[in-house]
Amino acid sequence: MATLTIGAVRERAPGERRVALVPEAVTLLRRAGLDVLVETGAGSGAWFTDAEYTDVGATVVPADELYARADAVLCVGPPDAETAQSLRAGQTLIGLLEPLRHPALAAELTGRGVRTMSLDLLPRTLSRAQSMDALTSQASVAGYKAALLAAGSYDRFFPMLTTAAGTMRPAQVLVLGAGVAGLQAIATARRLGALVSAYDVRPASRGEVESLGARFLDIQSPSAGEPGAGQGGYARELTEQEQKSQREELDAHIARSDIVITTAQVPGRRPPLLVTAATVEQMRPGSVVVDLAASELGGNVEGTEPDKTTVLDNGVTLIGAGHLPSAMATAASTAYARNLVALLSHLVRDGELHLDPADEITAALMGGASS
Repeated sequence: MATLTIGAVRERAPGERRVALVPEAVTLLRRAGLDVLVETGAGSGAWFTDAEYTDVGATVVPADELYARADAVLCVGPPDAETAQSLRAGQTLIGLLEPLRHPALAAELTGRGVRTMSLDLLPRTLSRAQSMDALTSQASVAGYKAALLAAGSYDRFFPMLTTAAGTMRPAQVLVLGAGVAGLQAIATARRLGALVSAYDVRPASRGEVESLGARFLDIQSPSAGEPGAGQGGYARELTEQEQKSQREELDAHIARSDIVITTAQVPGRRPPLLVTAATVEQMRPGSVVVDLAASELGGNVEGTEPDKTTVLDNGVTLIGAGHLPSAMATAASTAYARNLVALLSHLVRDGELHLDPADEITAALMGGASS
């Protein structure tokens, strides 16, 4: 019986430092009887050397050899055009492929006989798939880093400090969006000593926010009979009128905050606009806004750009922080690799990759079920 060969490629997107497999994950896959290939230099951005991979049983090879030998190719983000052309019929590509944002790529690969499994299509409501939930693991990293980024950019203290020179008041932090990233940002800001408030369109989030010691803002909920929760555990996209009403009530809270961290996203769609330029103008000099949703599609904050920090004329710092997991590449890669190991443990039977369309996890990842 042939041994299944798994290959982890080097990411080529600008600024992407993560890697799909870390040495710890290679050890687990080798114990399961799989052969593991790692592209030369794949782990360097996350501080994993080629020698560390070979020490645990992986074979480090050039890209062309990896694509020629691997049965399944593991990546973090969607492949670029050159990489996509290297994939062959019968191979399986597994990663955060974002087919809702890149439908042409998904269609092109499928048309050439490449099977794709996109981890961002995994429904978060499947309890048995929690260990495979890469969006959750990466969002947790992003939320943690967002709070640290805000603290590092804020020119005052987060906690209340009583010194011989007097008492320093604690920072007022507002987190918009209480999903995984938002909850991690809340928890981290609280650990740093800030006074934290939060808001989410999903009423059920109140309990989670308050359990972390933060205050849940009482702002008008979405229209009666239309809860803010959508399919798969995500927030649904609000109507234009709902967004307008929400923004009007949020404006006063935002203007009083020292730090605002926004995390609201809708898979494959433009993020909702939560903070307008006019609202930012009302914030105090020295305030910091971190927009975790900032991307090529837009962001939660008017004027933010992905991976760019701007200090406005009124002294407010805007941070477009759409790729924070890459800023913590070692931790993010380790968590992501564990998600992949969990998925492969589910898919591999008797040394072969079984992609059963009747299995709800497999069907979802291959685009056959709603995300």
